[in-house]
Amino acid sequence: SSRGVYVFRNRVFYINSVINSPSRYNSSTPKMSEKPAFHDDDIPKQPEQVKSRLSRATGSTHFGDVDFYDEQADEIADASWGEVFKACCVHTPDEWFYIFIGFSGVCFFLYFFLLGLELLGSSAKVIGGCAAGSLFGDDFNPISGLMIGILCTVLLQSSSTTTSIIVSLVGADSVTVDQAIYMIMGANIGTTVTNTIVAMGQLGDGDQLERAFSGATVHDIFNYCTVLIFLPLEAATHYLYYLTKAMLPATVGSGDKWKGPLKIIVSPLGSRIIKANKKVITKIATGEAENCDEFYPSYCTDGIVDYKHCKKVGLISCDKSSGTCPAFFQDGAYQKDDEVSGGVCLFLALVILIICLLGLITLLQKMLLGMSTRIIYKATNINPYIAMVIGMGLTILVQSSSITTSALTPIVGMGVIQLEQMLPLTLGANIGTTFTAILASLVSSSINALQVSLCHLFFNLSGILVWYPIPFMRNIVLRGARILGKATRIWRLFPLLWIGVMFFLVPLMFLGISSLFDQKKKGFTVLASVIVAGLGIAIMYGIYWWKFKNGAENCTTCMKERQRRSEIMKSLPDDMEFLKSEISRLKEHTGLPDDIEMAKDLDTDDQEASE
Repeated sequence: SSRGVYVFRNRVFYINSVINSPSRYNSSTPKMSEKPAFHDDDIPKQPEQVKSRLSRATGSTHFGDVDFYDEQADEIADASWGEVFKACCVHTPDEWFYIFIGFSGVCFFLYFFLLGLELLGSSAKVIGGCAAGSLFGDDFNPISGLMIGILCTVLLQSSSTTTSIIVSLVGADSVTVDQAIYMIMGANIGTTVTNTIVAMGQLGDGDQLERAFSGATVHDIFNYCTVLIFLPLEAATHYLYYLTKAMLPATVGSGDKWKGPLKIIVSPLGSRIIKANKKVITKIATGEAENCDEFYPSYCTDGIVDYKHCKKVGLISCDKSSGTCPAFFQDGAYQKDDEVSGGVCLFLALVILIICLLGLITLLQKMLLGMSTRIIYKATNINPYIAMVIGMGLTILVQSSSITTSALTPIVGMGVIQLEQMLPLTLGANIGTTFTAILASLVSSSINALQVSLCHLFFNLSGILVWYPIPFMRNIVLRGARILGKATRIWRLFPLLWIGVMFFLVPLMFLGISSLFDQKKKGFTVLASVIVAGLGIAIMYGIYWWKFKNGAENCTTCMKERQRRSEIMKSLPDDMEFLKSEISRLKEHTGLPDDIEMAKDLDTDDQEASE
């Protein structure tokens, strides 16, 4: 009723007057917003620890400083090798003991981090193996070949696996060398998604996320820029094809498959959990099998589950070396059962990766605490071409550029390795990953397979020659990676958007358009032409809107607003608890009735007013 509303408004006015009245505070009652006063004499004096470079005479920044991330690369002073040696090798017995404990912990977390990557790759092959195999079997043009390479590598989580399958397809004459070159280019792009996912493990720290995402996407930017130049060049001139053809020997002898030392260390435990059957993907791609249904249900004779008795297996197979079957293998399983097992293992792999990533970062931060950045950057600032050799050597050992770059990404996020050093290490990893394809070609005993693997090598070398030696060209790649890193400052979920658009939406869109052209029917060709024209107009308008219609500012504002809402939602429960406690204090101080009593009073006032 009107009287009830009048009474309620009076109560609200009374509360506001009490809150805003300065007379309710006296000299003995502290304000709610004030903290109890303490005298300096009551607090024991503690020796002040220097936590800022501004407080040091040398002006050097140490790990753990409050302004650690404020220092720019060009502000770091040079250190002597004597300082590096002293920081590295001169320690007390207690310090050596803690270093040993820390190093042991790093090795522990690093091993299981690599195990998580192994499980991630195996799970992805189980989940997307049938789809990837069917993609390989399609006829395609250069654009669709590029997109197939990207999608298959994203699905399989391994460019080494993709290139090995491509080499096998060429060796079996299922794919021509010209077609395989474009798929190799796509595999180069698709492999970068793994370290981008790893960078997201540092979402909790904005500074580390910015650096880690920049360190991860420097690989993306380089590969995309290289493809933008060499895909049309190859389509027009076939220079990779003719260059590698001139280098081929008369025959290629078959050899044994080489297994990297890291595979020997990590694979035994990974194979106990899940082991992907790559033969399924290869047979579907080569046309030996139409689909995955031919491999199911899996069957083990006499009900004995081991490699000897389980001859019919699907996407999950048994281990030949140990003779055992992994934990996720199931006798009588169908394709859906194996894919569910792969999904569960994929989730476990992500959990292992996140836990080990956090453990690695925490241990390394504690071990580097107090270390001057001058010394760290002196020790890591090696000649970039030597860094390429190091990156190449590491990748040859682990047989995966994804593992090399994924292991380096969190170190970049911590600030131990600068982005300028991450780029040559990444380029070396790009070269090292071609070693797997070369070995696969030697095993296949095919001249064409060897040519494809050499195309992979010279494609990466050509990209390095264009984008690295000239500072101007190199800075394009570095600047692009830094811009993407800064985008995470505005919106921390930007990496998810980047992965979704660049590794799924764009490849699927171009693959769909290419497939329309490949139908060889006038209606589909006209439809594809209209889509391409519309896409071109949309891209041109997008550039115009971005440059001249405040598009960049609007996008930044939108991402900032999303980040602000996310932070508000995270802090909302704490804010509500704070408000409740403050209202309770206000009620105790003013003697205001509870909500229930106030509601009863309002009901009574309403009844009186109605009478």
